[in-house]
Amino acid sequence: MISNLFYRLLFFILSLSAFAEDPRPKRETDFMLDILGKNGVVLVIGVGFFIFCYVNSIKIFSWIDNQTSGTRDYILKKFEILFIEVDPQKLTWALLILSFGSGILIFCMLALFANMTLATVGGIAAAIAGWKLPRPLVDYFEVRRIKKYQLQMVDALNLLANGIRAGLTMPQAIGMVVDELPPPVSQEFNLVLQQAKIGVPLDEALENLKKRVYTEDNEMFVTSVNILRETGGNLAEVFDTITIVIRERVRLQLKIDTYVASGKMQAYIIGCMPFAMIVMFGSGDPDYFPLLFGTVLGIVAFLIICGMVGLGLWVILKIVDIKV
Repeated sequence: MISNLFYRLLFFILSLSAFAEDPRPKRETDFMLDILGKNGVVLVIGVGFFIFCYVNSIKIFSWIDNQTSGTRDYILKKFEILFIEVDPQKLTWALLILSFGSGILIFCMLALFANMTLATVGGIAAAIAGWKLPRPLVDYFEVRRIKKYQLQMVDALNLLANGIRAGLTMPQAIGMVVDELPPPVSQEFNLVLQQAKIGVPLDEALENLKKRVYTEDNEMFVTSVNILRETGGNLAEVFDTITIVIRERVRLQLKIDTYVASGKMQAYIIGCMPFAMIVMFGSGDPDYFPLLFGTVLGIVAFLIICGMVGLGLWVILKIVDIKV
């Protein structure tokens, strides 16, 4: 009886010791560091990075080429469409100055009047913005030119229809459009006429026009001319029909632009409100700007604000962008 009680007590003590925590501090181990060492870990990371770059080398070099010389070639191509002559070497220097020059300028200004952290972030942001800005800016000018071209297509088709009714050939009617109408429609039709004069077939020259200025109106115009030149038909009546369609589309587009203008204005006002509130709070509290632009947390918060405002503007503008 006593022996059984003794064994039970011993078993209870041993069980408590098994669940008790070890008072000795445990050594935190890292498998990679214990096996490879610091130099080995760096070597493994370097080998992994090299393998990743080797496998994706084509994509990486393509991206680098697209972001460097690809940007210049893209802008040169758009300038050619916009009938703007520019020296490629001067354009390269302009892109470098716009990117790195603006980044260095912002860095120096903020380094003088603020601190190095804000200067570094602002300089990098200005350099990236200066490098990314030319593409959307050139695209904006191209879109604006296309809209102007669409508005002038009504007058161009009326002149073509009247010229064909008067007995002129298609190249002669195109020459009348070149002489009577302003750019950009006169520039595009003059290029068609010049191509036809050097021996390019008229249907091919019109196809080139459709590729340069791709709109639904141009597609209807070029397709109708090429088909009727092969099969025969009254081009003047077809031009009158296309003119009616273009007028209705332009009228509907202007009506939609009027309706969505309020939505765009609301988007711009909402996008400016956070920055206006920053200025208002900073003017009332002298310690506000040092906390916002003088600390890492404040700069990160400001960048998050800018990112969220930009995302909100992009979403709103995409919603109100209605295509006819």
